[in-house]
Amino acid sequence: MRSDRMKVSRLALVALTPFLLSACTQEEWLTDMKQQPSVGTWQMFTLTDTAAGEKTPFRGNPSGSVPTTGTILAGWQVSYQPLPQVIDSMAGLVNPTAADARSLENGHKLYQINCAVCHGDLGDGKGGLAQLNPGYAFAPSLMTESARGRTDGYLFGMLRNGRGLMPSFNRIPEAMRWDVVNYVRGLQGKYAVATGPVGFPGQTGTALPGYSAVGPTVPATFVKPSVEGIVEKKKGEGESHGAAAGKADAGHNGGHE
Repeated sequence: MRSDRMKVSRLALVALTPFLLSACTQEEWLTDMKQQPSVGTWQMFTLTDTAAGEKTPFRGNPSGSVPTTGTILAGWQVSYQPLPQVIDSMAGLVNPTAADARSLENGHKLYQINCAVCHGDLGDGKGGLAQLNPGYAFAPSLMTESARGRTDGYLFGMLRNGRGLMPSFNRIPEAMRWDVVNYVRGLQGKYAVATGPVGFPGQTGTALPGYSAVGPTVPATFVKPSVEGIVEKKKGEGESHGAAAGKADAGHNGGHE
């Protein structure tokens, strides 16, 4: 009796195996260099994770990725040299980012991560380095009349190229750099902004800026390669062009013999 039950169980498993395997093929859960999430030519995408039913958000991209939305200033237009005259040439750039709540909040996070250690939480130049050692107090205050009189384009250029002891912060995506500019204007009194740390070392989640909007990738709606537009040949259509031409020539010659 036990042997019969085991035989029945095995037969049931064999019968169900094709249905179990057909529910999820290897290509649907495994990707490689040939099949991976990407953005195709002219493919539409959005920065939200709910577009077209997609539930997976874009992943961040490495520094130097090609922006899909263009750039306000390309490297061939103005170099990345940290020279006064180069930065001065960017003073006329117009800030394209509205200083709304989103921009100011994101600018606050980026400022705390990249700027506050030197320029201070309030932009007064009393950052953590100066508090550690007065000899490190080389970062200028952003509250001076000179700093207030700089254009948004100039501040953007400082972040892009760096100058003097200030390194380039081009690692911040271009659109996000304008958020930093807006936040600095807030510290200078133009907008009401929050100040101080936004988190603690090692904290993740909402304390960090959002993912980079540079060159985003989109998870494909299906992982398998598309077969749309491919017409399969019917039997007998695989005959080579040379063979068909040979038959035609033979018939033509035969008619003249």
